[in-house]
Amino acid sequence: MTKKYEVIWAKTAENDLVKIIEYIAHNNSGNALIILKKIKKRVNDLYYLPKRYRIVPELYDHGITQYREMIIKPWRVMYRISNGKVYVLSVLDSRQNIEDILLKRFTQNIL
Repeated sequence: MTKKYEVIWAKTAENDLVKIIEYIAHNNSGNALIILKKIKKRVNDLYYLPKRYRIVPELYDHGITQYREMIIKPWRVMYRISNGKVYVLSVLDSRQNIEDILLKRFTQNIL
């Protein structure tokens, strides 16, 4: 039997998602709701086999391997697995410079 993990959203990830949905809703509120449901459903599926997704390449290049990501185009959902829990840490637009965003968050200690 496969282990099931608890999925926990960090405040930073919740804020990222709110900003994304607000931005989309500004132009198309119906589409915003569809995207919100899509992201929440896909992320909540991390309870099952969360290691199936890749390690964040920008971090891996620096020897940091505890962070993984799920791609929900064009967004990247970053998370960490620890003690039977999946901590969702960020939801970022892949069209942005992810390395700069992560560096800023690490230095402010809010990843």
